[in-house]
Amino acid sequence: MIKVEWLYWLVGAVFLAMAAQMAVDRGNPRRYGSAAFWGLLGASFCYGTWVADKSAPAAPLGVAVLAMICLAGFGFTGRGTSTTAAPERRAASAARLGSRLFIPALALPLVALACGTLLKGVHLGGGLLLQTGSETLLGLGIGSLVALGLALLLTRERNPAVALHSGRGLLESMGWALLLPQLLAVLGSIFQSAGVGAQVGRITTHFLPDGSKYAAVALYCVGMALFTIIMGNAFAAFPVMTAAIGWPVLITQLHGSPGVVLAVGMLAGFCGTLVTPMAANFNLVPAALLELKDQYGPIKAQLPTAGALLVCNIAIMSLFAF
Repeated sequence: MIKVEWLYWLVGAVFLAMAAQMAVDRGNPRRYGSAAFWGLLGASFCYGTWVADKSAPAAPLGVAVLAMICLAGFGFTGRGTSTTAAPERRAASAARLGSRLFIPALALPLVALACGTLLKGVHLGGGLLLQTGSETLLGLGIGSLVALGLALLLTRERNPAVALHSGRGLLESMGWALLLPQLLAVLGSIFQSAGVGAQVGRITTHFLPDGSKYAAVALYCVGMALFTIIMGNAFAAFPVMTAAIGWPVLITQLHGSPGVVLAVGMLAGFCGTLVTPMAANFNLVPAALLELKDQYGPIKAQLPTAGALLVCNIAIMSLFAF
């Protein structure tokens, strides 16, 4: 059986290898801080295995998170010297490959889809091929390896370390913002445990007309988008707004379809992701990587699309959830 823990260890090993590269990169004046930040993250992926099976205490993970916050918050991380191919060589390679460059990118979701559907429940050698409940996540990891192999094959690159160096450059460009989705998703769980969703529900239901499903749908979808803008992540907004309106009003009182309400509600939250600077790795980091003059350029370009999609999500939920 292929277990999900193997994927976590692989991700941790990649972070540790990149941290080792950063530590010896004299072109980065903050190389030790960068190495410590990403090294702690990589070690956490590995150590988490023993925390999950309760054979080790979770406190060291908390200490590691606090140390990472200090390293990033006080500016101890930085960007090193790029060791990738020269721009002229990359441009020539891109011109030679053309649209074939998309093959590795498309292979990743296809492999993930195959693992999550076709290979789910498949047995091999008397046991399951993929760990139950983690098929899609394992598919993402396997798909990443397949995409890496295809990329090396297409570019005729014989040294896999080139991919590691390129990945490190991208990692340093994104910086701590890479971890925002995970951190904000945890924030949503904290808000839910603190009862924020229940309090928001009391306030909003007080202003909702009795039995007005269209007003409730609009409030839920707009609330998902607004909370996502504030919190920076739809996964953080989801437990709050679902506990406030989605489940008690739309599903319990108005008998809406749970699948439609929850799925479309999450899509409404993604409309907020398109227009929030809090989702730095989606909106601000691409602007920095592309060296755009306006760091809010992606947000301004995506604003009309986000508004149109939000209206569509409200209509879809109103039509198909009841």
